[in-house]
Amino acid sequence: MLIVLVVLVAAHAACATPVPPARPPASEAAAQPATRAAAALGRGQGLLGRGEMARAALAFREALALDPELTAARTSLGLALYAVGDVEGAVEELRAAIARDPDAVGARSLLAAVRLSRHEWTAARAELEDITRRRPDQVDALYSLGLARYADRDLAGAADAYRAAVALQPNHHDARYNLALVLKLAGREAEATPEFVAAAEAGVARAQYFAGVAYAGGLGVPPSLATAVRWWMHAAEGGVTPAEEALASLRQVALGRNRRPAAEREAAEQAFRDYRAALSSDVADVTREDGESLGLALVRLRRPEAVQVLIREAAALDDAAQAQLEVLYEQGQAGALPPYDSRILAWFQTAAAEGLTRPRIALARVYGRGLGVPRDVPRALALLRATPHEDARRLLQELAP
Repeated sequence: MLIVLVVLVAAHAACATPVPPARPPASEAAAQPATRAAAALGRGQGLLGRGEMARAALAFREALALDPELTAARTSLGLALYAVGDVEGAVEELRAAIARDPDAVGARSLLAAVRLSRHEWTAARAELEDITRRRPDQVDALYSLGLARYADRDLAGAADAYRAAVALQPNHHDARYNLALVLKLAGREAEATPEFVAAAEAGVARAQYFAGVAYAGGLGVPPSLATAVRWWMHAAEGGVTPAEEALASLRQVALGRNRRPAAEREAAEQAFRDYRAALSSDVADVTREDGESLGLALVRLRRPEAVQVLIREAAALDDAAQAQLEVLYEQGQAGALPPYDSRILAWFQTAAAEGLTRPRIALARVYGRGLGVPRDVPRALALLRATPHEDARRLLQELAP
């Protein structure tokens, strides 16, 4: 409901009819109905802007009682009614507005958005196609048309609508991502990849995942597993689960934990090495000492991004970065980072669940000693018993009753 309401408000804002200026009456007592209707409309739109939908609806009804021909009031009433859950009332008002004024783009846009929310794809599509014929400069209508055509299984038509939206507004990154997605679904990989990459560079996390997929498979771009790792890292930080899974799978290959050919293991290892080497391009003005990782240099320099960069390096199988994260978690950094940073703990938990040896031991120590979490010796022992490593055995002997 909230997402749909945002779409409706955007459509209303894009197509809203300004409050008509009223000529000042000779006196307050002599105020004409049209003047009072305009005042009620203005009051209602102010309430609408503040999110007071029920009071806004009352103001719009007052305006319509004074001037039934006031299309702007009827359109705004439709939006207010939808916002308070009266969908049928909203549709009735919007249809009435269009019947009185077939060129009322605002009412048509809102009605189309309501139909989209009710999954009335064909009706919404017809409405939106009529709007974009009348007003080909309406970016929001073109974007919604792409949604309707996609839901109507018209991938080519959806791509055309999204492409038109992007042409009008190049920084409409959601439209660009959706354009890439429908092109991919249509098997037009060479066209899809540049759009995914453009949306990825703008920070769209889902596009970053697909950009990684494209580089991993050489879909429309020269294959580059290191570039795929880079995009998947960004997408994973944005909470995209398939990106996390892709990285976990690649780590298992690099660690030789599945029956993949040796060449694939070497390629995965090299991809992570290349990614770590290229990380410096994301962090400027850092001079490393001999043998020092980027994250370690940032820790030494007390840079605020040190933890995030160390996590990236650790996720790219850098043993030194994993060790430094353990130190930072337990000791912090004087004057810059207190102990028990939640980001480091979250990485320990994720990496331990994946089966990475060092994070499993680190997490067992965290639980076994109660470092920043409630002490949980049984959980620590379970982690250690499932980790065949000398350090795990030593810690197990220390913690076991």
